[in-house]
Amino acid sequence: MKKITPLFKGAITGVVMVIVASVLHYTNAPMNTGLQYLSLLLFAGGIAWTLIDYSKSPEYTGKFGDIFQQGFKCFVIIALVMITYLSIFINLNPKLKEEHLAEYKKGLIATETSRTPAEIDSMVETARSGYTTAMISTAIFQYLLLGSAVTLAGAGILLIRKKQ
Repeated sequence: MKKITPLFKGAITGVVMVIVASVLHYTNAPMNTGLQYLSLLLFAGGIAWTLIDYSKSPEYTGKFGDIFQQGFKCFVIIALVMITYLSIFINLNPKLKEEHLAEYKKGLIATETSRTPAEIDSMVETARSGYTTAMISTAIFQYLLLGSAVTLAGAGILLIRKKQ
């Protein structure tokens, strides 16, 4: 049986996450339920798959850096797939951007009582021009932070289990 690399596992996991995200969006699944965490569960599952598979391989050294490296390769590919999907999704769904900006404006009107309507409109226009960049940079940060945390925890657990 041919070994599946961490990069390929990341690609598989990323594609599954894209499919799930698309199905949830296009079926209008409510996001205020546990469904919103499904993609995070898949993300963590893909990393865990990589780490566990590596821990059972002959290449497994039991060194933290080697284990972390395997998870890192996986979650970076997942992040790349998801960021690519997000940028395409944002461009294909301009209505969603406008809905977010309308909510943002509503929030500003409620909280920024010392601002004039022109200032609020200016703030919304600034948010509009940087919307895609803000969404993508936030997603990059989230995927890298969560991927690091899951990989760190998974590598730690595997090292503890190996010592027992």
